[in-house]
Amino acid sequence: MAAAAGGGEGPRGSCFVLGATGETGRALVRELLARRLFARVAAVGRRRLSLGGGGESEEAAALEQVVVDFERLSEHAAAFQGHDVGFCCLGTTRAKAGAAGFVRVDRDYVAQAAELARAGGCKHFVLQSSQGANEHSSFLYLRVKGEVENLVQTVGFDHCTILRPAVLLCARQESRPAEWIAQKFLRLVARVCPTAYSVPVETVARAMVASVLKPGEGKVEVLENKAIHELGKAEPQQGTE
Repeated sequence: MAAAAGGGEGPRGSCFVLGATGETGRALVRELLARRLFARVAAVGRRRLSLGGGGESEEAAALEQVVVDFERLSEHAAAFQGHDVGFCCLGTTRAKAGAAGFVRVDRDYVAQAAELARAGGCKHFVLQSSQGANEHSSFLYLRVKGEVENLVQTVGFDHCTILRPAVLLCARQESRPAEWIAQKFLRLVARVCPTAYSVPVETVARAMVASVLKPGEGKVEVLENKAIHELGKAEPQQGTE
């Protein structure tokens, strides 16, 4: 992995994050910037990402932000050029976008972005999917996740990592009362069965980074929820003092 910092070397290589304004994407960007593994980190999305903290923090200043129109993504090929690694956390919900909108975002946008990234030289693509993803599922969400997994695999990356997390635990910026109650319950369940039904977004983010630092054998690697927990355990940061 060319971007890993170690042995006194500084950060090298370039990566992009698609879906950086979502909960996992935001955690991933923070992880990448804090660890300084890449000389260049770009957030590609339909709007700019605010990392918070008041004013322009050092982390925010180190992040390259590229705003694109997903409906005209082919016109933004330059946003995907020159990156060694692509991380994808892009996604929406059926409730927010409708059935057609959900398919367009979670499958079509992701697949097109993957193609542009590969054409731009990206060698390793890391996709956040979902537990239970299956192209033959009768549930739209799981079927679309299974379909996009297949589409990304056929693009031709040197290495493709697919993560299938269970329910994501996070403190959402938007208010979702029902989900808040469900997450409270799952946090209690996690004390007994920590890897079965849920996973914190920070753990997913660390696992995504770790999958690049220590890529598995073979062209495609699929990480289920338990493996995400194991790979995403907190560890000393690289590239920082």
